[in-house]
Amino acid sequence: MTSSTSVRVMGILNVTPDSFSDGGMHYSFESAVEQAGRMIEEGADVLDIGGESTRPYAEPVTEDEELRRVIPVIEAIRRRWRTPISIDTSKAAVARAALAAGADIINDVSALRKDPQMLKVVLSCNAQLIIMHMKGTPADMQVQPEYTDVVTEIIDFFQERLNWLEANGVSILKRLGELTALKIPVLLGHSRKRFLGELSGLAVQDRDNLTAVVSALSVSKGIAMVRVHDVAASRLAIRVAEAIAQAA
Repeated sequence: MTSSTSVRVMGILNVTPDSFSDGGMHYSFESAVEQAGRMIEEGADVLDIGGESTRPYAEPVTEDEELRRVIPVIEAIRRRWRTPISIDTSKAAVARAALAAGADIINDVSALRKDPQMLKVVLSCNAQLIIMHMKGTPADMQVQPEYTDVVTEIIDFFQERLNWLEANGVSILKRLGELTALKIPVLLGHSRKRFLGELSGLAVQDRDNLTAVVSALSVSKGIAMVRVHDVAASRLAIRVAEAIAQAA
């Protein structure tokens, strides 16, 4: 199934035993490949595969273990489907191996701050790059995080990272995004997040409808892509929101 909306949908596939959002539901190889097929059928434009949890207070895993988790899954998906694959990692060796196995995109939650070798991987490949904002590390990012002006500080963070990337030879696309000061495509990662629980009182596994609401709101905010667990719900919400916007 192909996308019929302007906001693209990235399906999250956690190949980990300790994800905050799905509790290791797709940790096994068979379950992970099955879920990949399900998300593609539901309309996922990209699959984001991660082998190391970035939930609050998560402990890091070894390079070998992360490779063991993600590479067979990427290879199996690429043999069966052509949907673009994103590798969610901060390790250069994992990114390199994932690209060789069939991945198309590097999604680095550390924004290339963790592994000095990641820049070399980006420069030597033809992959797209996603950089994320994170305060600290997964192990400590929820320990009294403080912002004076959260939006301004996030924009400043990305501007510094984009300047650094360009200074080091990484080409940056100049397209519209919600953070218009940056003029790049924006990926929104809101799926099942804590703020939805604080607003609703719902448990993590019950937040997909709320996630879809935010996905729909992204239509009016110029977001390029949303990263979600329930592809079908967000795909439908985005389609309805765009139809309403076009009819207005």
